[in-house]
Amino acid sequence: MAGFILRRLPLRGALSSYTAEKALCVSWNRGLSVKEEGSSDKPGRANASPKIYTRTGDKGFSSTFTGERRPKEDQVFEALGTADELTSAIGLAREFCAEQGHTFVGELDKIQSVLQDVGSNIATPVSSARDSHIKKTRFSEKPVSDLEHWIDKYTDQLPLLTNFILPSGGKSSATLHLARAVCRRAERSVAPIVRAGEADPSVAKYLNRLSDYLFTLARFAAMKEGKEEMVYRRTVEE
Repeated sequence: MAGFILRRLPLRGALSSYTAEKALCVSWNRGLSVKEEGSSDKPGRANASPKIYTRTGDKGFSSTFTGERRPKEDQVFEALGTADELTSAIGLAREFCAEQGHTFVGELDKIQSVLQDVGSNIATPVSSARDSHIKKTRFSEKPVSDLEHWIDKYTDQLPLLTNFILPSGGKSSATLHLARAVCRRAERSVAPIVRAGEADPSVAKYLNRLSDYLFTLARFAAMKEGKEEMVYRRTVEE
């Protein structure tokens, strides 16, 4: 997807995909029209495979969905990159969970899609957005409610937590813990953007709940697989 720009054409619904580095918010699933940057409109190019690279970021700048050119180290792109890393970490955990036949894999699939919507919202700074931008990338409270429902569902089935748990409990559990840690970093990177009023507060709330969900799910996966979780034990003598 990297290497495309969004054309100024009528759009339907919220954008569902983005590139973490270029933040260009291109959606294939919802039928948005895209065009390779710098490509020709000559006949015969309509069905040509677009190139992955555009060279537009070679000088250290990328574009937000609103069209701003910002340095690649800007907070927006840092947050987008961490959200992308989180999606990849969840994807890895999902594969291990699928191999074990866990029934919650569908929830992880949904979360990965929601994180694309999270990215679209982050990539649309309010200060430079038009009403049409805001409408297309608005993030609702519904995904937060879904996470809370799932957390409660799994917590009710788990034994009471009485010790500090270390990332462990088999590959499914350990990779879910890894995703949880990345999620915490994603939340930290989004926090200043939300405080500045540049992103929807529900985005930060979603990432906060998501880390709790991933922790709970890691414990649940370990229990279902019959794997032992490692408990923290102080190693420094008093």
